[in-house]
Amino acid sequence: MRNAPKKIAILGSTGSIGRSTLDVVARHRDRLQVVGLAAGSGGARLTEQILRFRPAVVSVKDERAARDLAARLDGRARPRIGVGTAGATEVAVASGADLVVSAIVGAAGLLPTLAALSAGITVALANKESLVVAGELMVRAAREAGAQLLPVDSEHNAIHQCLRAGRREEVDRIILTGSGGPFRGMDRSALERVSVEEALRHPTWSMGPKITVDSATLMNKGLEVIEASFLFGIPAERIDVVIHPQSVVHSMVRFRDGSVVAQLGAADMRHPIQYALSWPERWESAVAPLDILEVGALTFEPPDHERFPCLGLAREALRRGGTAPARLNAANEVAVAAFLAGQIRFVDIPAVIEEVLAEEDGSPADSVEDVLAADREARRRARAVIGSERIRR
Repeated sequence: MRNAPKKIAILGSTGSIGRSTLDVVARHRDRLQVVGLAAGSGGARLTEQILRFRPAVVSVKDERAARDLAARLDGRARPRIGVGTAGATEVAVASGADLVVSAIVGAAGLLPTLAALSAGITVALANKESLVVAGELMVRAAREAGAQLLPVDSEHNAIHQCLRAGRREEVDRIILTGSGGPFRGMDRSALERVSVEEALRHPTWSMGPKITVDSATLMNKGLEVIEASFLFGIPAERIDVVIHPQSVVHSMVRFRDGSVVAQLGAADMRHPIQYALSWPERWESAVAPLDILEVGALTFEPPDHERFPCLGLAREALRRGGTAPARLNAANEVAVAAFLAGQIRFVDIPAVIEEVLAEEDGSPADSVEDVLAADREARRRARAVIGSERIRR
């Protein structure tokens, strides 16, 4: 007899990860049940998701969005509708979920994700910023409550799979792979002229705009180094980054005997999502298996730290510890938003972050309040830098 379906709540249900998660759920309705959804607006996409999956609890960003959602539903479904961070937290901890998919982009996902872990609920983490901002707090909360923290990011999900080949004390190095983004090999003068449209043309993955720009600057890899250090308890000096344009090897682990275990697969986020939803089992998947003969050659090269300094800035923030990663993340979010709005150039993104980090005072991150205060101050400082004469436009 099959067990009752696993109950799933999704934070960020209308984004790319949320939609892919619901696609996996739809293919395994006998194994998975949606009980909660949180999204930014109460528009047509969320309405459709509610009518299809019938969650008991939903949340939107504000009261106006809640009224709009209620009007769209027009009595066809009657979930509890929450608002803002409190509403998203209710979706995470009061929906009866066995597993919470945390896919809200940016630091906004921190509080509901932390609440789920503190309640002992398994979290499938697609929001790397939460772990970057408050890694020590999240890992401690999971440990104290006995909650599982499962990575959805393709790289960390790959590492999670590779680690099943040996014991943690046998690990020598973690090797994160990255496509290199759309500007791999481009010189500095060309980088100064890239447009928003060009930055959003990722060569391999289909992602939201913020994450796509992070991939282009290599900040995505920097955030992943921080995330991997917290997730797997590995210091930064034992975490390598290599550029792998084919995006077939999603990451690797080298063990102390010299063996390297790699996870290969199609560039489709439904695979790591389903791995997290089905863990510790493996289910049949709608994702086509990798044809290694069709792939042909696989190539690897070192990242260019000079032209893409965000990776080094992230490593420096991890080295400093305390609230430095939170400040890094906040400054990056503000700088990327300014670039997408046409206010600064692509090459100004790391310049803004570097100025904000230069004022880091080494403050400890002993509480959520410490982290949120650092986040607010870094955002204020980043906006001031963007508005100053030091940033060329």
